[in-house]
Amino acid sequence: MKIMRRLIPLALAISMLAGCAQGAGGASSESMDLSEMYVDRVTMEEVEIEDEAVALAGAPAALNDMILPVASGTLVKQNSRATIDYSNTKDGYVMVNFTGTTNTRLKVLVRGPSYAASKLQYQYDIATGQWYTFPLSDGNGEYTVSVMENTTDSKYAQVLSVKFTVSLSDEFAPFLRPNQYVDYASAPKTVAKAAELAGSETDPLKLVEKVYDYVVKNFTYDKQLAATVQSGYLPVLDNVLAAKKGICFDYAGLMTGMLRSLGVPCKLITGYVPIGSGKTGYHAWISVYSEENGWVEGAIYFDGSAWQRMDPTFASSSNNSDSILQYIGDGSNYSVKYIY
Repeated sequence: MKIMRRLIPLALAISMLAGCAQGAGGASSESMDLSEMYVDRVTMEEVEIEDEAVALAGAPAALNDMILPVASGTLVKQNSRATIDYSNTKDGYVMVNFTGTTNTRLKVLVRGPSYAASKLQYQYDIATGQWYTFPLSDGNGEYTVSVMENTTDSKYAQVLSVKFTVSLSDEFAPFLRPNQYVDYASAPKTVAKAAELAGSETDPLKLVEKVYDYVVKNFTYDKQLAATVQSGYLPVLDNVLAAKKGICFDYAGLMTGMLRSLGVPCKLITGYVPIGSGKTGYHAWISVYSEENGWVEGAIYFDGSAWQRMDPTFASSSNNSDSILQYIGDGSNYSVKYIY
């Protein structure tokens, strides 16, 4: 499906204040240790990595092969333990495979052009022996991607690292393809459901409305998962679809996957909203592109005269009460941290 560029400004906000109130890990302080542990490591970099918080709060339809990530092998950095394929950075993603063996925890760190000023880096958990896709969501510029292995406590050693410069072929590229956080490539039932909801509809706004209405009317908030979820949790879209319940992250991931599979560019965003008494909660929501205004914090609820921001987690648990609509209609309540 062609990229849909004409959207009325809108954003879907997903959160549940009771379950999402966690602090989030951010950029980490670093300390260098040049001792070597493996023969194939030229240098040994040990850094402190704080775990991220979790944002609480028929036949399958055919996927468009043109937007699925692939490890092309054209531009590769590798050693005997890991491979980083950065052949398709113009399409907004990089892929990593830890090919060695280990019993310790592994992470991938992605630093984009804004890292120099903000010290904000993206961190992802990975396992051995499989390819993972990570979005280059920080736009054009220089990136550093590093594969890290846990040594002791929260300290990690660098296994492999590469720097490259990104010039995106399309600003939507990172927000249409599947990645580790929005893995609709591995969710055929989710893709099929999105196609069923869409039917013959092609208007982007109506597609968003269909997906949103389905989630709000059919899903409930999983308080038990919210109380027990651990760092490293990622939505498995087909599981969320089958259970018809989840936390904020599940709501956001499922709708992002559905909409991207329909060709609608979406950002999965995690950040903060106030929860009272000077505290903030960690949340997830979705933004969609407007040709007139770019990526905006707009609205999706239409009251007859204006569109308002809607929050599916709030809406599904509060019957769209006026107080909830007023709260989630205020864009100042949302503070962006990460974009996937």
